Amino acid sequence: MGGLVKLLEVVLADYYALYLKTQNYHWNVEGPRFKELHKTFEKHYEDLAEAIDTVAELIRGLNSKTIGTFSAFMKLTSIKDGNAKLSAEKMLEDLLSDHMLMEKTLIKALKEAQKDGDSVVESFVEDRLVVHRKNIWMMKSSL
Repeated sequence: MGGLVKLLEVVLADYYALYLKTQNYHWNVEGPRFKELHKTFEKHYEDLAEAIDTVAELIRGLNSKTIGTFSAFMKLTSIKDGNAKLSAEKMLEDLLSDHMLMEKTLIKALKEAQKDGDSVVESFVEDRLVVHRKNIWMMKSSL
């Protein structure tokens, strides 16, 4: 189970970083697509907030303590900080790249859950893959 917990910690750190970046872009997006992207980013960060809590609870359910500090998240995440000065299109491109990164991270976690025979984590990760693939499709279609 140790490998699965480690991968879930990476998912948690990436989700927290993506949550913060998405909220940053929600607050700072400008331009003709403001209303559309402001709403989209809000929907995404609200979804991420729920996912963050679930990942943390999955880790606890595997009898491990959950990381919960910015320094711990920063050590594990591959998500780069957002830049509030980006254009709306660049924000969208940046988040698209992050959702594609999340898909890869989740696939690693899925394989580990399958290897461990953990159907609970497997089910959660599969559901999250559906969310990210839909977000990827929608963002690509918006560019």
